[in-house]
Amino acid sequence: MQFRDLQRQYQALKKDIDMAMLKVAEGCNFIGGMQVKQLETELAEYVGVKHCITCANGTDALTLALMAWGVGKGDAVFVPDFTFFASAEVVSLVGAAPVFTDVKKETFNIDPCSLELQIQKVIDEGKFTPKVVIAVDLFGLPAEFDAINKIAQKYNLKVLEDGAQGFGGSIYGKKACSFGDISITSFFPAKPLGCYGDGGAVFTDNNQAAVLIESLKVHGKGENKYDNIRIGLNSRLDTIQAAILLVKLKAFKEYELTAVNSVADRYTAELDGFVEVPKIEKGYYSSWAQYTIRLENKEQRDELQTALKEQSIPSMIYYQKPMHMQGAFKNLGYCDDDFANAWELCDTVLSLPMHPYLSAKDIEESTKLIKKYLNRRKDI
Repeated sequence: MQFRDLQRQYQALKKDIDMAMLKVAEGCNFIGGMQVKQLETELAEYVGVKHCITCANGTDALTLALMAWGVGKGDAVFVPDFTFFASAEVVSLVGAAPVFTDVKKETFNIDPCSLELQIQKVIDEGKFTPKVVIAVDLFGLPAEFDAINKIAQKYNLKVLEDGAQGFGGSIYGKKACSFGDISITSFFPAKPLGCYGDGGAVFTDNNQAAVLIESLKVHGKGENKYDNIRIGLNSRLDTIQAAILLVKLKAFKEYELTAVNSVADRYTAELDGFVEVPKIEKGYYSSWAQYTIRLENKEQRDELQTALKEQSIPSMIYYQKPMHMQGAFKNLGYCDDDFANAWELCDTVLSLPMHPYLSAKDIEESTKLIKKYLNRRKDI
């Protein structure tokens, strides 16, 4: 059993993917080929925004957004304490200060109450100027953007939606990667829509921001690539990755997103009542980058992971350490009490095999072992 079975996906799409890659090779348009623009058009249409600008990876996508807003020294950017390192790394990279907020245990996403408390604390201290909220769509579930955007408007902050894991999710039909002033996603192979290497995209309805990001991603170019009017990055999506993504996007829209939600429903039906299963609020729709359960404590979680491994069932812990305790940030002086939920999640979460091609047999095998383990612990 594979945690995310890219081999099974490739076999299902092999003919079209092989043909797409060969077409790029035959045309020799490896950088900036027509497939890149076609992909950007289709992605913007799917998400429901004016502009999609592809780039080299999701981390660069976040960086480009912050650069476009001129975020830097003296600015505070608010980031959930329970997320992948890149969400906060980019803040320090542009010279700003990451300010961490707690998350909700049920959704894994940023807690609006904690967010407003941290914003007010920064204002009261007067050391940094609140500038941006980075709201992460963790594990495929969009964050609470209604509440987040209201808070952002109250304090005149920009909202950057980190949809690296959220592409395909939605809230009452509105797609993830359309909720921020700027939004981004990642095409890392294991993401809901993944390529065969690194890739990313930036989404926005703001014409000025789109033009600026188009420049920033190619060395700050002006009229052409040899007319450099600002300092930028070298962050382009390769044509071959765009060609692969066009094939995968078609499958994603036609059946993969539906299939992965069916897998999630099967997991939930089998495991609800035995463990804490992911909570999807009314109107929300997840793209299920991960299916993450919560156990009672670290000991139970670790023992279950070992039991699964002994039966060759893969699982992962996302994430073992909160952001404020990462080596790069632990000297910033944060108090553990401010992140009680993030701490608890790090000790209790376990992600199970999850992808659109996961069979009913695989799901049954995993859930049967989990329930057997939990029942055995109950009898001890």
